[in-house]
Amino acid sequence: MRETFLPFAPPLIGEAEIEEVIDTLRSGWLTTGPKTRKFADEFAEYTQAPAALTLSSCTAALHLSLVALEIGSGDEVITTPLTFAASVNVIEHAGAKPVLVDVESDTLNIDPAKIQQAITPATKAIIAVHYAGHPVELDKIRDIAERHDLHLIEDAAHAVGATWKGQPIGSGANPTCFSFYATKNLTTGEGGMLTGDEELLERARTLSLHGMSREAWSRYAAGGKWAYDIVAPGFKYNMTDIQAALGLQQLRRFESIQQRRRDIVMQYDAAFKTDPAFQTPVTRSHVTHAWHLYVLRLNEAQLTIDRNQFIEQLNERNIGTSVHFIPIHLHSHYAKKYSWQAEDFPVALENYNRMLSLPLSPKMTDQDVTDVIQAVTDVATNARRQQLAA
Repeated sequence: MRETFLPFAPPLIGEAEIEEVIDTLRSGWLTTGPKTRKFADEFAEYTQAPAALTLSSCTAALHLSLVALEIGSGDEVITTPLTFAASVNVIEHAGAKPVLVDVESDTLNIDPAKIQQAITPATKAIIAVHYAGHPVELDKIRDIAERHDLHLIEDAAHAVGATWKGQPIGSGANPTCFSFYATKNLTTGEGGMLTGDEELLERARTLSLHGMSREAWSRYAAGGKWAYDIVAPGFKYNMTDIQAALGLQQLRRFESIQQRRRDIVMQYDAAFKTDPAFQTPVTRSHVTHAWHLYVLRLNEAQLTIDRNQFIEQLNERNIGTSVHFIPIHLHSHYAKKYSWQAEDFPVALENYNRMLSLPLSPKMTDQDVTDVIQAVTDVATNARRQQLAA
């Protein structure tokens, strides 16, 4: 057993990031300024996006997308139950109604066939979540959106580095929302990015800074002018240069970070793929998986313990895990407001009850990976159902 606890997803911060932050502190410009613009430009280049806007979070990007697209009261937005609450909270913040449809049983991404069935005259948008870093079926969802004149918003909180048929997630003109939270593949501690059409992003930029016609950089830098106008009731959603400093250096070594994630995934697959107690993640042939999460599903018919007990026993072995996610319709606010029942989305529910996310971080050493594999194998060995007969 490990002597120290292995956190679920420790961030990998190196000397380059530290030096970039120090440079920012010495520059005298801490909030939204030249480094946020530079980070946005480099991220747009990396994702082949038309344009990019740095923001305080992926949640901010999702909310701004809805507001900039003028989605609000009386509108419906279709999304998945298997996502973090932010994906649905923003729909309510915009004044619209969330409509959930179930997920595919293999990728756990939103099911395009069920999207089609859920469309009504009030439907205005689809928020498609690239679950765990595996892209949704973009061709099918884009086709549905175009035929029904719906906006498509991609929640790519897990999908930095993912591709669809060779095209980076975020390369389209539709709004795509990324997260740089501390556990994400690329981190700025807190932070996010919105990519998409330049005109849409200009509206989002204004809304992200209180609806001001001029941001601080254009007012307080040399040659700037102090006057500004409030052109809309905006929000406080901007990223700071301190955060962007981290992002710049993370992005510049992102491929090596991703390669380490892939190496860990290969070791997990080799250990668990043929074990009947487990269902390992899939990767469809036409995508590049970002591997934000490694979601292991238990085949509970093979085991004498459930998912919660499995997690507890890993914790006793100093292995941190998580669960992604408690489905939206199980949370009290949404269950009560929309009268959703647990069984309304059976695929999401069944998979939620048997899933756990294993540690996955480029900071992990080979010994860390070995410790995870040994702990998972040990728990499963001790709980195999055939032991009862013995």
